[in-house]
Amino acid sequence: MSAEHGHPTPDNFDAAFAIGIGLNIAFVAIEAFYGWKVNSLALLADAGHNLSDVIGLVLAWGGALAGRLRPDARHTYGWKRAGILAAFINALLLLVAMGSLAWEAVHRLQAPEPIEGITIMVVAGIGIVVNTVTALLFMRGSKGDLNIRGAFLHMAADALVSAGVVVAGGLALWFGWDWLDPVVSLAIAAVIVIGTWGLFRQSLHLMFDGVPESVDLNAVQALLESLPGVTHVHDLHVWAMGTSEIALTAHLAMPDGHADDAFLQDATQQLHDHFDIDHVTLQVMRVPFTTPCAPRDHAEHACAGGHHV
Repeated sequence: MSAEHGHPTPDNFDAAFAIGIGLNIAFVAIEAFYGWKVNSLALLADAGHNLSDVIGLVLAWGGALAGRLRPDARHTYGWKRAGILAAFINALLLLVAMGSLAWEAVHRLQAPEPIEGITIMVVAGIGIVVNTVTALLFMRGSKGDLNIRGAFLHMAADALVSAGVVVAGGLALWFGWDWLDPVVSLAIAAVIVIGTWGLFRQSLHLMFDGVPESVDLNAVQALLESLPGVTHVHDLHVWAMGTSEIALTAHLAMPDGHADDAFLQDATQQLHDHFDIDHVTLQVMRVPFTTPCAPRDHAEHACAGGHHV
């Protein structure tokens, strides 16, 4: 037997992606030109970082578009997992970009070069505006969708980098601290890596059918076992179908009960209300005839994550 709550319709961020990509492509060209002209590592590094963000935005947009493709006979879940993959690549690109920035900054720190503070401050100031505007376009969806969160973090990180470049340019101009350019670059890289690591870890976790962090598996099992007539639950699986949709399958043992449509509808509604699980499939049996998954934690009959065939 199965019960399925209506699938949520993801928000459409096509306009945000189009605007963000256009703004950042233009800014990358400006920043790279002036970074080369005034020999500023911070500007050149920020331009490279922004270029990786343009690629990240394209990937995130592609993941969002793929996630809206309708299921077919070959892909019965559709392409919802594309958003998780895009978020993972987005995080990976950002980590690689910051590693490259740190490597170059260490070399530049050994032999600081003079920089033109005013030019750096003006160009980086434009970057703050561009990246902040782009980040705000994605802020609304950054909590509920991992893919949109990746795009938001990229743009927010860019705004932080640009702000750091402005500070470095100002101090270099006023105090002649040319060494501050690579030092600020290293500090910014560290902050962004720390902020991005959670996105990288979470997207990797979901790629391997891990239980989403928003779901307490033991609490899910307790809810199902509290349903009228249910004696125990086994083969409980919870995983992310995409960046904003969670699925669940489970076997319910009901020796003396009867699971009619009202029972299944109530169970599905409770799972939606308490855990935001929208794709629910429950198999009811009087006597268990399958071998339960062997759990590693203390949830006796649960098996976290993955598909059960």
